Amino acid sequence: MGRLLDYFLGKDGTRRLIIKRKDSDAGEAGRALEELRSSLFNDLRSSEGAKRQQQRLCGPSVALTFNFVVSVAIIMANKLVMGKVGFNYPIFLTLIHYISAWFLLAIFKALSLLPVSPPSKSTPFSSLFALGAVMSFSTGLANISLKHNSVGFYQMAKIAVTPTIVLAEFILFTKKVSFNKALSLAVVSVGVAVATVTDLEFNFFGACIALAWIVPSAINKILWSNLQQKGNWTALALMWKTTPTTIFFLLALMPWLDPPGVLSFAWDVNNTSAIAISALLGFLLQWSGALALGATSATSHVVLGQFKTCVILLGGYLIFSSDPGVLSICGAVTALCGMSVYTSLNLQEAKESSKLLPKQNSSLIKTKSNVAVVNLEKLEVKSDTTETVV
Repeated sequence: MGRLLDYFLGKDGTRRLIIKRKDSDAGEAGRALEELRSSLFNDLRSSEGAKRQQQRLCGPSVALTFNFVVSVAIIMANKLVMGKVGFNYPIFLTLIHYISAWFLLAIFKALSLLPVSPPSKSTPFSSLFALGAVMSFSTGLANISLKHNSVGFYQMAKIAVTPTIVLAEFILFTKKVSFNKALSLAVVSVGVAVATVTDLEFNFFGACIALAWIVPSAINKILWSNLQQKGNWTALALMWKTTPTTIFFLLALMPWLDPPGVLSFAWDVNNTSAIAISALLGFLLQWSGALALGATSATSHVVLGQFKTCVILLGGYLIFSSDPGVLSICGAVTALCGMSVYTSLNLQEAKESSKLLPKQNSSLIKTKSNVAVVNLEKLEVKSDTTETVV
């Protein structure tokens, strides 16, 4: 009996050994979890680590899929807000979206979940200010164009964004497009034009707004993509820096472009809930769009928007038995074929660049090793000379 108590009490060391093993296992698991938390926290505390974390968790396919789903959802939400709810104030609705986004980003920053921005010396304030200003014109004019134009004319204006981006990137960054990619983009544009030509209605004021929207939209996408790919900016950090400027310009645009009567709107529970859902989706749309532009390019993001249009048109025809016409169906199919070719060309270029990168690294390593050997030989010669002199 005494021996049994000694065993359970651990006087002979056997039970104490078992408890130590369990404690050590729990300690190792706790240390591993703490190391994981600290690594994630350290990634968020530096702009380089935050960018690597974003690239690791959100690749091109994830970013484009995320943006596609949110884009379709916010179209439905905005149709509900502007149609059934009757909130016909596009600039003020955009302002609500950006104020909500800034409020959510402030919560992330208070909880230390917002990635750190790169040093101010790396990115001039003028670039961030220009991006915020261009973003206000891009999103605000897009909502006004959608309000005053038919869907067909709105899509025709979006088609003009593609050659504008190609021309602007060539002028600003001397970025060239291969003949095959240019041809596939032309096929996409023609297909979307044919698919939406049945809903083409002209409105002079709406046409002026659509033309004024093309250049800010193209520059907005180029700046977002360029700052994330060439700098250490993440999507959330860039949103945090540019959103206040966007809010300021939207406040300036609202009295000029929105109709009067926003203060007399019926802010009941149902209407406010619908606008709140639209605001949340607006934040997700801005975030997903920034992720897509950072992971791909401005041209790919425009092609994704045209892909969304064709999918909605074909989905309505196949699922809801809508009849857009044979011409529109053929145009949508043609556009999808052009998008497939463009995507395959992008993937082929990515594979070729990934194959060239290891060769460049290996040549760089060989060069460094040769330099090290030469330096070592020089040191040996110097040591021999010293011994001779002595």
